[in-house]
Amino acid sequence: MKTRTTVSVAVSACVALVACGCGPEKAKESADARPSQPSASTPAKVPSGTPSASAGTEKPSATVPGIRPAPRTKERAIQRYEQYLHGLGHEDIATVCEVAGPGAKKAEDQGFGPCTSTYVIVFQMISPEQKKALQTATVDPQRVPVRTLDKIEMPLEAVRSSATFSEEDLGSYTLEYLENDYYITDGK
Repeated sequence: MKTRTTVSVAVSACVALVACGCGPEKAKESADARPSQPSASTPAKVPSGTPSASAGTEKPSATVPGIRPAPRTKERAIQRYEQYLHGLGHEDIATVCEVAGPGAKKAEDQGFGPCTSTYVIVFQMISPEQKKALQTATVDPQRVPVRTLDKIEMPLEAVRSSATFSEEDLGSYTLEYLENDYYITDGK
């Protein structure tokens, strides 16, 4: 019980940290990993459009030719959240910091470390059973209410996995459409 609570607290802290800390460090350390989620064939092109934490108004013009904005749909938000969950399960810091970059930036501004540092700690707090479950976790679209496509809540109850997670273990998250894709901006 204490381990799960600790893991939950750590995951929540890391989400907060990721929301604040993945921006600059993530851009430097794992700029090549960002395109690997949408398309692994464009790693050299991504650095020019990499700063996920620093939302620029010229992002559409700064994007690499041939890369289109992600659709602003519930399905895309769910896909991005599943990428995050799978990243947690695989201890894939690049994926986790990519999806949670804006939220990590907020956490870093509040005194937490950068995403790349904080999630390493979170990975250590997740049990092997939970990691394995996160690797194949899915989200039930019927449990994801949508009020606006700009900001979608991913409740814990929507996560389907072989392990049980509590609010303290995993929590619920908010994904916002920023810079032509969905990113985690807040965790509860």
